[in-house]
Amino acid sequence: MFDFIKENQSELLTKTIEHLSISLLSLLAAVLIAVPLGIMLTRSKKAAKIVLTLTSVLQTVPSLAILAIMIPIFGIGTLPAVVALFLYVLLPILNNTYLGVKSVDPTAIEAGRAMGMTTSQLLRMVEFPMAIPVIMSGIRLSAVYAISWATLASYIGAGGLGDFIFNGLNLYRPDLIIAGAVIVTLLALIIDFILARVEHWTTPNGLQVTKEDK
Repeated sequence: MFDFIKENQSELLTKTIEHLSISLLSLLAAVLIAVPLGIMLTRSKKAAKIVLTLTSVLQTVPSLAILAIMIPIFGIGTLPAVVALFLYVLLPILNNTYLGVKSVDPTAIEAGRAMGMTTSQLLRMVEFPMAIPVIMSGIRLSAVYAISWATLASYIGAGGLGDFIFNGLNLYRPDLIIAGAVIVTLLALIIDFILARVEHWTTPNGLQVTKEDK
């Protein structure tokens, strides 16, 4: 495998960049949509039930089926792959944002109100900071999902490391399969580590102490 990697460094680098682009674009889109939406849903139980049910149903649809559905709408290439992955990684972030904000200690919110904080100030200075560990857990889970499932993007011409894996299956080349799978796994571990550090940096000190005590 190491000989294969050495001989195909340029192509591996290109495919890795494609893979990361698809994964991170879908993840970024999911974060930008799911976090504000999750916060909004905490204000309406009825809307939360409907939206979370719909996104849960999306999770039950096979990923290949979602990719196939995207083709008549967006054609083939990167765009349908990003949209399909976005739909797939939306739920963990949305669900964790909703649960994180809902689980904030009511006494902390009451203390903020007693200090004269407005609703937006409470959200910005109390609810969101205290919900960050739960929200980041959802983002980390979605990041691993995105990198893993991005291998399927190869089926619709989006490139990425899936090209190595599926070409290896078609050509009976274990070196292609192993190289692609190992790099995907390493990418998932690296991204998860980076996001774990981001979680640590963004979590308020008081919550970090509580977490460590547990």
